[in-house]
Amino acid sequence: MNTSYENCRICPRECGVNRREKSGYCGAKDRAIVSLATLHFWEEPCISGDKGSGTVFFSGCNLRCNYCQNAEISRALVGEPKTASELADIFLSLQNMSAHNVNLVTATPYLPTVIEALSKAKEKGLKIPVVYNTGGYEKVEAVRALEGKVNVYLPDFKYVTGDLAKKYSQAEDYPSIVINAIDEMVRQVGAPRLENGIIKSGVIIRHLVLPGHKDEAQKVLRLIAERWGKDVFVSIMRQYTPDFATADCDLTRRVTSYEYNAVANEALRLCINGFTQSAESATKAYTPDFTKKYK
Repeated sequence: MNTSYENCRICPRECGVNRREKSGYCGAKDRAIVSLATLHFWEEPCISGDKGSGTVFFSGCNLRCNYCQNAEISRALVGEPKTASELADIFLSLQNMSAHNVNLVTATPYLPTVIEALSKAKEKGLKIPVVYNTGGYEKVEAVRALEGKVNVYLPDFKYVTGDLAKKYSQAEDYPSIVINAIDEMVRQVGAPRLENGIIKSGVIIRHLVLPGHKDEAQKVLRLIAERWGKDVFVSIMRQYTPDFATADCDLTRRVTSYEYNAVANEALRLCINGFTQSAESATKAYTPDFTKKYK
């Protein structure tokens, strides 16, 4: 894959923009924008552990989810531009803070810079696992370009229905794209491997249960169980809150206990390994404060 900012085709949008001159569909140009880099304790237990996940939040996104919890940075470029060398130093500083891993959130718009930064960081002594935290809307070629550089993939699997993907994320082809991307992720890193409760390699698929769409969530779980089985963990998320929804989004309430429990019970029936969330997660308090910039 030609991971270039010129005539950009890094993601499935393939917008073809010369991002050295103007922004692509993701809103980004050719400088990696970091909105926050910090120890994060609100990821899955095997990622955050007791020392925190060294999380780097990038601005911009190739999806247009009209309920995005990180809307402040996904819909606008908020943060500081970083070169590959500066990114590498951030990764190493997080390691020096005893982070369990380096967790790259929505890094795909800056894939060429991120790949270079990971190479530089590993040359300088980066040893902790690298987590690639993504909305799942990835080209197989992009995931393949990360082989050997990423230890843990943390993709969303938002929808199996194209109409819903179009309605809520403006990506009707999302279902087929995410399936192929996760196939490649599983091929690269295999089944989850933990040491002392902390994940060292593997794939954790996240699904955010949306209000009114428990049936869709159950369909997602059934597909995951059938296609990847014990080769992945699944994180069933309950943290949807309408606080971030745009005016055209009809998801105006939180998920009910009945809806969430129905989805969790389906996971039990399917013998899926993974994680659940408490109702307390559905609050703005679980959203990082991006005004802190990076430290």
